[in-house]
Amino acid sequence: MTDFRLVDPAADDSLAALVADSVRIGVDTEFMREKTYFAELCLLQVATPNAIVCADPLGSAPPEAFWQALVEPEWVLHSARQDIEVVFHTAGLMPRTIFDTQVAAALLGFKPQTGYAGLVKALFGIELDKAHTRADWSKRPLADAVLEYAAIDVQYLLPAYDELVGRLERAGRLDWAKEDSADLLNPALYTTDPSQAIHRLKGARNLHGRARAAAAALAAWREEQALRTNRPRQWIMRDKVVVEIALRCPETVAELAAIDGIQAKMMRRAGQRLLQLVTAATHDPSGYRPPPRSDEQQKSIFRKMQHRVASLAGELGIAAELIAPRKELLAAMQGDREARIFRGWRRALVGEELLQLLEIG
Repeated sequence: MTDFRLVDPAADDSLAALVADSVRIGVDTEFMREKTYFAELCLLQVATPNAIVCADPLGSAPPEAFWQALVEPEWVLHSARQDIEVVFHTAGLMPRTIFDTQVAAALLGFKPQTGYAGLVKALFGIELDKAHTRADWSKRPLADAVLEYAAIDVQYLLPAYDELVGRLERAGRLDWAKEDSADLLNPALYTTDPSQAIHRLKGARNLHGRARAAAAALAAWREEQALRTNRPRQWIMRDKVVVEIALRCPETVAELAAIDGIQAKMMRRAGQRLLQLVTAATHDPSGYRPPPRSDEQQKSIFRKMQHRVASLAGELGIAAELIAPRKELLAAMQGDREARIFRGWRRALVGEELLQLLEIG
């Protein structure tokens, strides 16, 4: 059994007082997002060196003072991005500093997506129960077994921190882990700009001209609707339907209604608006063109880049994708110089060398 307390942070300030005395806390969240655009925070678990507390935010919203106290200590999380996202959208705040144990483990040679249970087993030889992975966290009351499962999700975070930091220091990679963890505190990762929605639209990569402009307008409209109604964007309109409308550029209600997958209720509610968006899309102001096919020289440079990254990864005993995934190298080939490979520890180790290869090419 894991000792923990369940508190209502709107009525009980004991958790805020507890973290106020802590330099570092382990944090995990449980949330639901299957039916919403934004994840709904359903439970917040916190581990200090002396206690584990599960805070239930569903009864009433925790006060701002609770969140202000909570973000002061350093947070230790595993696979932190979704936890940071749900807290940011719930409270409008982020912790000042974080340490992601999944990021740290990957820099020590663990698989990049090693789960919390796998890490705990590898570090401490402890098997965790996964029986409640798919629990309905919005259900109340939460069963004792479900709450205990949630508490265990933070029980080993601080011991894992101590173990991983020691290993990273010996390997000379602690600063790498801190840098990569800090990258997850960029608000741009969690802020939605409807004008950029086309970059998340599957199938838009090969569109250009009027079709691209129409797709951009339709994707932005869909994103705005999803944000306004707090519904998943695919519930508003599926990607393939957006792309098909952009390709066909219908001019009449009948032509729009004939597109496979567009629902009658969508036609009634927004058919005229969709036609207006398509009609207004006369060209793509960005001048976007699908990425050209690589010539033999470019293919040769790309292979050299991949080989150098793979070789370095082998020397370090880590996955090549951790240094630079294929998608990032392709973006670099197309002129992107803001990629992570050209920043921080990656730039010092291999980024400068890759830039030289690109300049030669």
